[in-house]
Amino acid sequence: MKTLNFNHLRYFWAVAHEGSLTRAAERLNLSQSALSVQIQKLEHQMGHPLFERVGKRLVLTEAGQISLDYADTVFKAGDELMGTLDGRPLASRQVLRVGALTTLSRNFQLEFLRPLVGRTDVELIVRSGTTRDLLAQLEAHAIDVVLSNSAAPRDARAPFRNHLLNQQPVSLVGRPRPDKPPFRFPDDLRNEPILLPSLDSDIRVGFDRLLDLAGIRPIILAEVDDMAMLRLLAREREGVTLVPPIVVRDELESEVLVEHCRIPQLTESFYAIIQNRRFPNQLLGDLLTRYARPATSVCIG
Repeated sequence: MKTLNFNHLRYFWAVAHEGSLTRAAERLNLSQSALSVQIQKLEHQMGHPLFERVGKRLVLTEAGQISLDYADTVFKAGDELMGTLDGRPLASRQVLRVGALTTLSRNFQLEFLRPLVGRTDVELIVRSGTTRDLLAQLEAHAIDVVLSNSAAPRDARAPFRNHLLNQQPVSLVGRPRPDKPPFRFPDDLRNEPILLPSLDSDIRVGFDRLLDLAGIRPIILAEVDDMAMLRLLAREREGVTLVPPIVVRDELESEVLVEHCRIPQLTESFYAIIQNRRFPNQLLGDLLTRYARPATSVCIG
């Protein structure tokens, strides 16, 4: 069995956190060339490259990110040991790094992560961003999964894998209107103002197509690319709002809003996007197993 050189590991740990051989060498009071040799020895011992050059940047490989996670644990354990002996015990925690599309329903994000929320042995790191930024972080092994309502493209250079977690129906919701007759879709949209997701949304594209076929030009109050803001506007404004019910679940349960019409031709899909890895995150694997459902499943919550 190979024996790990912890001095080499600490040198690697310093370079990974500094993001630069030069800064790490200054911090460790070593020459850059000497530090580079120590890193090469560790890579030889590990049997995997730990860094790669991307332009002028030093970027962790997948093996490097895994090694950094373990190095963080190792040196944190050292701090825990010293803290325990000093009467200040600390607890060790597993880490899951999640990237979520900025416009994605917060309710859906919470549903996906709920099994881990509140666990004292788990540290959740959730980052929001655009699809491009999050996929770049996924490819660089900076996050473990991307939550999105659109599947990622697949190609030989970046073989992302799309896990369809679920599909949510899409509805027109609004304030209760007890004095009006039941909503008629799409006819009532000739006179009823509407709040819509932005044109970047898949459900907006499908909705516009349905109205075009019906020859209807809606009265658009606002177009919003953030579901949290769309939810707030739905509470405050007259008219109807196009959303998956999960976005306004609390408002529907409290009857602040009601579902006027479900549109059977439209659904919103939710994906967990991962990258093929030799060292998968076990916490993520457990979540994906929990969310594995038959292809016929169409609802969340």
